[in-house]
Amino acid sequence: MAYDFDLFVIGGGSGGIAAARRATEYGATVGIAEAGRLGGTCVNRGCVPKKLMVYASRFPESFEAATGYGWSAVDSTLDWSTLIKVVNDEVTRLNGIYQRMLDKAGVQLFRAYARFVDDHTLMVGEQKVTADKILVAVGGQPIKPDIPGIDHAITSDDVFHLPQQPQHLVVLGGGYIGCEFASVFHRLGSQVTQVIRADKILRGFDDELREQVQGDLIQQGVRLLTESKILSITKTEAGVDVCVRTQAGEEHVLADAVNLAATGRRPNLENLGLENTAVKVNQGAIATDAHSCTAADNIFAIGDCTDRINLTPVAIKEGRIFADAYFGGKPGTMNYTNVPSAVFTTPELGTVGLTEAEAIAQYGADDITVYRTRFRPMVYTLPDMPVKTLMKLVVQTSTDKVLGAHMVGDDAAEIIQGVAIAVKMGATKADFDATVAIHPTSAEEFVTLR
Repeated sequence: MAYDFDLFVIGGGSGGIAAARRATEYGATVGIAEAGRLGGTCVNRGCVPKKLMVYASRFPESFEAATGYGWSAVDSTLDWSTLIKVVNDEVTRLNGIYQRMLDKAGVQLFRAYARFVDDHTLMVGEQKVTADKILVAVGGQPIKPDIPGIDHAITSDDVFHLPQQPQHLVVLGGGYIGCEFASVFHRLGSQVTQVIRADKILRGFDDELREQVQGDLIQQGVRLLTESKILSITKTEAGVDVCVRTQAGEEHVLADAVNLAATGRRPNLENLGLENTAVKVNQGAIATDAHSCTAADNIFAIGDCTDRINLTPVAIKEGRIFADAYFGGKPGTMNYTNVPSAVFTTPELGTVGLTEAEAIAQYGADDITVYRTRFRPMVYTLPDMPVKTLMKLVVQTSTDKVLGAHMVGDDAAEIIQGVAIAVKMGATKADFDATVAIHPTSAEEFVTLR
């Protein structure tokens, strides 16, 4: 049977675009459907605009540190409207770059939603399209918990379009999204109350790193209500009344009409028509094998709509591996071990490999040695600021292999990105020790730990 396309991609995010472009390099005819802005969550509502706001939030600390070096004190205020404009202007610029990349590759872009009719047929807007292979790369969407009045809460998608800076922001959730925005808005000058169910933020990360970031956020002024639950959200003339059950009892927090629900994300599968195909869904995510293939042998899925690691670079790599395998004759599978990640709070968290607890569970406490250091970076000595950095290596004693590298502090993501190469290659503690340090730097501590 002749199809309109060799490959049709549903979703114009980073993963879908990477797969589409790579497939055209092998001569495939490719179409892609995206009703929204190109680039997906990362470019439009996630990594990029968030990181720009992180940068903005760190200038006050730089102003403060400068006085320790002889610079006069700076009396500076934030123009919220300027920040929001320049952030969104950059997002628009990146959208144009994605459009030009698709045009150059010869990918046909459909500005519409796509819905399955059957395993090979899609309704893209009002147009019926057929394809030999179909790749689902629709990403995820924020979850709003079932709380009375939750419609008065915004999500992380809405943050970058607030017309005014919130004076008091209530953040619901202790995951990386909630913690990043709690940190950003506090440092931009908003009062922040963060409500979490657990006793610590950032579940799943190394416990020492969690404690370090949590302690630093509290020290900076974020009000953290642990082991607490939002019972209701009520709009009032004075703002938004958030009723919270805390360890001390019921409490009402008045915010200025803005609450951020940062309680995770789920695959964006609504109205996709998967029921018209052989594709299986497992716990809300598309089920795939190691080759990104679903239960329908011509339909594939990558990125946040699956149940694997939900990170943009992972989706991009999955997309390229898929295209290489099915259009380039280069079989391969994604390796999900030792994937580095970061949390862009201030202080920043960077990590790769096993946490201390995971290493002990896998190899036993007797076969694990942990090397750690806490210190004040040199830049903060002259202004005498109480800023600390934490670094640690988790090592298997019997093999000397570095199983995990973790850091909280300035430039943690940049430093861990380099360290991740060594961990991915199976470097030993002796390999780290044999590496000559660059002095004076914070990063040198990773090769001088004793």
